[in-house]
Amino acid sequence: MPEFTELTSLTLGLLLLACIASAFISAVTGGAGGVLMFAALNLAIPLRLLVPIHGAVQLMNNLARILYVREHIRWEFCIPFFIGCTLGAAAMTLGLARLEWQQLPLVLLAILIFYTVFKPKRLPEIRLRPHNYFWVGIGTGTLGILAGAVDPLLAAFFVRRDLSPKEVVANKSVMQAWCHALKVPAFIYLGFAFSDHLGLILLLTVAAIVGTRIGIAMLNRLDSALFFRLMRVALLVAGLRILYQLFTM
Repeated sequence: MPEFTELTSLTLGLLLLACIASAFISAVTGGAGGVLMFAALNLAIPLRLLVPIHGAVQLMNNLARILYVREHIRWEFCIPFFIGCTLGAAAMTLGLARLEWQQLPLVLLAILIFYTVFKPKRLPEIRLRPHNYFWVGIGTGTLGILAGAVDPLLAAFFVRRDLSPKEVVANKSVMQAWCHALKVPAFIYLGFAFSDHLGLILLLTVAAIVGTRIGIAMLNRLDSALFFRLMRVALLVAGLRILYQLFTM
């Protein structure tokens, strides 16, 4: 992995643009931006270092997004998720799951995404009761340590018209922030030194926050129908990216 000081100006500039664009997409559509950011950064940053670096950037990005939509947080969804996510992340970090089966959660995630995007209208949306977000947390915490980006998994459970666009963005952002925050102690435990990459993390974070601010301004002008159409498009892109990852493993 090239250290931050070894990245060319062109490469660094492209990474910053990718962070701005992906954060904008997350703010406007409620999903897929994290996967797109992960894929773009992976062109210059090896996977073993990318998961913790991406997690740190996304933590700060989601916290910034929460500031703009914090009045729309539904804690009855978030608190069960926090508990499940913490347990899932701890289990993965402590080695209670094995990296050899990392394809299985990605396959399940792809199925869930394509069901959400292409399900016939007569089939129901996935509308979990608030306490069942505990199980979403288990899956998200596990996948977050294993594969990095978690927004497609969460987005599949937020394509539901009983929530407003701002409620979708607010609660997804809170859940993602929690998941990414758990990565910091997890990867420190696993031996990753965040301080060695602090400069790169801070620059990418600033770029992501710029994209988030622009996206939130756009979100304020979107109606609900357009928001959910954009969210499905973003999910489709994320699903195709996961299929590509599965076939190239």
